[in-house]
This record gives sequence, C-alpha cells and structure tokens, in this order.
Amino acid sequence: MDLATLKKLKPSEYEDAADGYRAAGDMAHAAKDHIDNVVAAGMRKSLQGHALEAALGELKNLSADFHYTQIECGLVSTALNGFAHDMDTARRKLLAALDDAEALKLTVNADGSVTYPEARPRNSVESPPQGGAVGSATDPTAQAVGRQAAGFDPNPHHAEALAIADRIATALKEATEADAKWEPKIRALKADDDLTVSHQDLKDAQSDMAGVRDAGKGYLESIGGPPKDGSPQENSDWWNGLSPEERETCLSLHPDVVGRLDGLPSEIRDEANRIVLDEKQAEYQLRIDSIPKPPANEWTWITAGGHPSKVHTDEWMEWNRKYGDEYRHLQSSLKGMNAIRTRFDQTGEGGLPEAYLIGFSPEGNGRAIVATGNPDTAQHQAVYVPGTTSNLGKIGGDIDRMTELWRQTQKATPGASVSTITWLGYDAPQDVVKDAPFEHYAYDGAPAYRQFMDGLDASHTGYGDPHRTAVGHSYGTTLIGAAAQTGDLNADDVILAGSPGVKVGSADEMDVPKGHVWNEEADGDPVPDIGRWGHGGSQWKPGGGVFLVPSDEAFGANQMNTRAEGSGPTATKGAEGHSQYWDRDTTALKNQALVVVGEYGNVTAPP
Repeated sequence: MDLATLKKLKPSEYEDAADGYRAAGDMAHAAKDHIDNVVAAGMRKSLQGHALEAALGELKNLSADFHYTQIECGLVSTALNGFAHDMDTARRKLLAALDDAEALKLTVNADGSVTYPEARPRNSVESPPQGGAVGSATDPTAQAVGRQAAGFDPNPHHAEALAIADRIATALKEATEADAKWEPKIRALKADDDLTVSHQDLKDAQSDMAGVRDAGKGYLESIGGPPKDGSPQENSDWWNGLSPEERETCLSLHPDVVGRLDGLPSEIRDEANRIVLDEKQAEYQLRIDSIPKPPANEWTWITAGGHPSKVHTDEWMEWNRKYGDEYRHLQSSLKGMNAIRTRFDQTGEGGLPEAYLIGFSPEGNGRAIVATGNPDTAQHQAVYVPGTTSNLGKIGGDIDRMTELWRQTQKATPGASVSTITWLGYDAPQDVVKDAPFEHYAYDGAPAYRQFMDGLDASHTGYGDPHRTAVGHSYGTTLIGAAAQTGDLNADDVILAGSPGVKVGSADEMDVPKGHVWNEEADGDPVPDIGRWGHGGSQWKPGGGVFLVPSDEAFGANQMNTRAEGSGPTATKGAEGHSQYWDRDTTALKNQALVVVGEYGNVTAPP
C-alpha cells in the first residue's frame, strides 16, 4: 500500500457495496420466510397427497437456498464493512499527518519521506541549520538512531519531519496489513456453482464466519458487545441502540450470542438461532458420517457358572471405547435438531402458526426454546418447563405438547392470540433414580427461567401487558417452585402437572396472585407421592412439620380434573399415569388451555 493509493481510497465505496449485500440478504430472508410461512403453510392448510409432499420438498430446498444466501450475504456485508473500517482508520491517520505537515510547511514526498527546510540561525555569525529529507525506518534500531540524530540536529524541523514520516509510515503499514488480512477472507466468501445447499456448504459457512470474526476484531470492538450479565431490558436497550449495519454484523458473526439474549425480539433470536441450527446440524452430520457405524453384532452369549449370559461382543466393546460417547451425543443431538425442523414444517397444518427458535445449543444435554406463535405479539403466553430425562434428543415430544396446548386454546377461545413455548433452558436430571432426588438442578436452572420470563416483557410489542402462565411437568414444576422461592416469578398463573413438589409448602408462596396456582394429578401417577420427601415444601402444623406437594389440599392450589368428562362430540378423555397430561382431547389439556386464555370460570374441578 503506497501513499497515493491510500490517500485516494474511498472506504465509503466498500460501505456502499456492503449495503448492497445486506439488502440482498434481507431480500433472501424475506423470500425464505414467505416460502415457509405463507406459501408452504397455505399449501399444508388446503392441500394433501403425494403431489403436496413433492411440492413441499422442492419449496424446502428453495427455502434452504435463500437461507444460505442470507447467511453468506451477511458475511460479505460484514467483511466489507470491517475492511472499510480498518482502511478508514489508517486513511484518517494518513490525512491527519498530511494536514499537520502542511501546517508545518513540510513537504511530503511520494514515497512517504518528508522534506524540511533550513532553520533560522541562532545568531548572525552561525550558518543557518541545513534542511533535508527524512523517511521512517522500519527497523527499531534504525528508528532509535534516527530519533537520536534528529534530537542532536540544531534544525528543529528535522524532528518535526521525522515525527510526520513515522506517522505516515504507521498509517501505510496498518493499511497494508489490513489489506493483506482481509483479502483472503473476502476471497473465500463464495459459494459452489449449484443450487444444492450441502452439509459441506454450511460447514464452510461456519468456517467463513470464524475467519471474518477473527479479521474483524477491531471492527467488532468499535461496535461493542452486549452488556456483561445484562438484564433483559439492558439487552434490549443495547440492541435498539445499534445501527442496521451493526445489527447485521452481530447477527452474522455472533449468532450464538444474539440468539440467547433474553429481551431481544423473538424474530431476531429466531433468525440467529436458525443460523446456528443450520451450521451445527451440518457439522454434526459430517462428524457422525466420519465415525464407523456400530458393529451389527452388539450382543453374544457366553456360559458362566453353567448359566448362559448375554454380553457385548469384543468388537462392539472396542467400537464403544473409541467412538461410543461421541456417536451417541451426535445421534441424540441430530434427532433433536430434526424434531425442531419437523415443527418448522408443520406451520399451517390445522392453522398452526409459525414457530420461533428463540434458544438453541447442542452442547452438553442441549438447549432448545421453541415457541408456537410469536410471543412478542401474543396476548397470552404459556412457558412450559419439561422434567426429568429432558434433553435435546427428546425435545420433539415436549414441542408436541405445546402445539397440542396451542390447538386446545383455539378450541377454548377461537382466534385467541396465544404463544405456547417449550423452554428447555436448563440441565434437567437425566436419571429418575440417580439425579431426580437432587434439588440443585432446579435451583441451578431457576435464574435462567426467571430471566427468560422477564425477557418476554422486554420484547413484547403487542397491545397491553400479556397474560403469562408458567407451566411445569414433573421436575419442571420443581424448577418453577425454586424460581418463585428465590426471586420474582414474572407470571400471572402457574400450572403444575404430576408435581413431585415445588420446594415451598403453600400456593401463596408461588409468587402469583392468590388463587392462580393450578394443579393436575392424573390417576395412576406415582410421582407426587414419591417426590414428596425430596421436593415437597414444609408447612408447620400442630404437632410438627409436614411435607406438602401441590396435590395436597392443604397446599392450597386449585385442583383441576383430569378424568373423562361429558358425552358425545364435546366429551373429553381421561389422562392416566405420568405422561398423558397433554394428550389430545383430554380433560387435563382442556383445563390447562382454559387457564392459559384466562377462562377460569370454565375450569372443572375433580369430581
């Protein structure tokens, strides 16, 4: 990079190009949403058969093309803005040095050296100190020698010229480094010449993101990240204070961060998390494809002590030692990701609204927060916490429960504005015996649940304050109780189903208005009695203390019927055991929906 080139450079031209790519990405995003939520949803609503499935398959591929275009255009736009930022910083330094040189009546030469004039003599006898030209050396030793020489020179213009030359050299050096840094990153941002978005394409996009993020550290620092440990409102204020270009940068380079920030609009979080979902699913699929498949012969029989025993084969044991844990994690995570996509593909079926992925991570047991209907515009919100054994691999069943609850709210109040949310935002106990008796899972997850509920307030744009219901199943009720016990639970109603206890001994301690705690215990559900001694709340009575669960009358919750009701077309079925509370056409589901839409007078109590 030479002086003339940097002086003439117009960073604004790169910013204009970045705006063009951002506009293209926005159009791709709008096209994708239109295909998914209007075209495909409308077809599912009114058509059926093999032709429909074939058409939906083609639309799904087209949607993937647009989403990939959006991701790549976002990266190109961000890279161009990052390059323009770095070059503009260097150019400003150069122009400032040139302005100062002109003010000092120094001449800057084409090679960056600076010519300085002779100085006035100190008296009439001495000859005037001679002028000259000086350039900046790159070697530290030569630089030190040059500064020393300028200090000894009786001509003060020598030191002034050297300082200007050093500033010019620094600007040119920074511009050269920026050009060398960004050139390969921008050159890498190109797609294959086909219409198929492969797993390798998305893996490459993830690599591109890392490359642009690394090159753009200075640009990112100029924008500033979200507040450390910020509240939902602080997160919202930060996001609202960003320009469109800065938002694009954050979405393109840190979708994982944007996607988990409570308080940001659900549409933004959904956009960010779908990028993470696409790229992680591609990465995990490529990883699992590289692992040898489990041996077909997992089991064999041996005779020990005269009795046959079934044991793992040596071949399987060796495979399991090398690959087992990774393979099972990848397999479970991919199952959960496919379940999330299945919910995306259900939009329009029976009037089902679009889904929003407002939390996602495949790390560890996984995280997923999936909303049916936009929480930011909904009048009624229901936030469901699943219980023991919940993880990303099993998220499909929990999402299905909330789609069933949404459908039931429409039967209770046709046209009601409702968003039902599956919140797997904590590490649930994974074993009924080994993990579920411990309370730390609930207390560890409670702050995140409270933060999420507060975030729904910060991002809400609908009319008035939303009516919010906390819904828990099994150990999920324990988490809700822990959240209420240790902080403010931002909810109007609480629904508990199959609860082993909520850490408090009274409904009045659940941090919602009196009379707004609701409980269901189905026939044959053993969990309330089993959990009493681990998670029941204490309540003192004459003669000593007792441990109460929400199913106990003394706890003070409104008990809702879970048995069959009525006859004919309006009849509802009974729920039995621990897992039928959200089965379609059950009394248990009907009563929950009535609470969610605030139709309390129609809720039925047990006979």
